[in-house]
Amino acid sequence: MPPPELMLLASYPDWAIYEDALYAAYLETVAHAGLVFRGDPVKVRYMPESKRKGYGFWHLISEAPDQGNRDEDERIPDLRRCERVRWVAWCIQNAHEAGFSWWENERGRETHVVIWAEEHDFAVVLAKRLTQQGPRFYLLKTAYCLRSHTIRKFTKERDAWRAAQKD
Repeated sequence: MPPPELMLLASYPDWAIYEDALYAAYLETVAHAGLVFRGDPVKVRYMPESKRKGYGFWHLISEAPDQGNRDEDERIPDLRRCERVRWVAWCIQNAHEAGFSWWENERGRETHVVIWAEEHDFAVVLAKRLTQQGPRFYLLKTAYCLRSHTIRKFTKERDAWRAAQKD
């Protein structure tokens, strides 16, 4: 199944209208879509809100100016991420299909799930969460286009996780 059509900035009269269209697409296809991964719901972070838009949205369309900068208001839009905002749901919904890989990894104290649309070098990252009642959900962390060094890293990580699952 091909990915959804890109949302190109050139199709909109200005950045503000484009940003609002991206947010509407995010709300429709991700935040309010009832996404499920491996039988558990996928949720998004709304707080802290920034510029009247939910926190999770900004992590799908922008990146930090540098690794150490955690100031949400200083994130820089990434047009490749913006164009692919509708791809997030597509990746989650098709994670078990040919052309996609998914695996778990540890990042600090969190267990993440990486979903990789291999032919398109695009990845979605979910964090596993347990509720106080027990059932889990997945929290959408981010999504981005992969660079060559990340592709090499992901290939090693995925293959090692798969090998460990067979033991």
